[in-house]
Amino acid sequence: MKYCDFNGCTNKINRGAYCDEHKKSKETVKRKQNKKTIYHNQNKSFYNSKEWKHRRSFIYERESGCCQKCGRFVFGKQAQVHHIVTNKKNPLLKLDPTNLMLLCPSCHMEEENKDKGKMAKVYPSYFKVPLPKNNLFA
Repeated sequence: MKYCDFNGCTNKINRGAYCDEHKKSKETVKRKQNKKTIYHNQNKSFYNSKEWKHRRSFIYERESGCCQKCGRFVFGKQAQVHHIVTNKKNPLLKLDPTNLMLLCPSCHMEEENKDKGKMAKVYPSYFKVPLPKNNLFA
């Protein structure tokens, strides 16, 4: 017997990693798989390419890690590179540095939804982690 791998759980189990209370239900797993396929589904190979990763890090360094809309410092996965002219409208501009800008998640959501008029229409679950308001670097 061993303890459940869930942080702080004291339930003991015979096999597997989690107790019945902390096992992911099939519904939860299915929902998470559906969420993963929503964002950049058609461009997944592009966003995993070496060229994109290099360009993304170049944009991050060029902007010194600061959001170009609100000026806050963003770090790691919170830093999102936005295409001003979308890949659908002009695929030739997808790696052009003049077409890319660094944004924090909340500003990126605003930019993505600017044409739609209401916030949180495009990819609301992707941007669910807000940056702290009392950022020391802003």
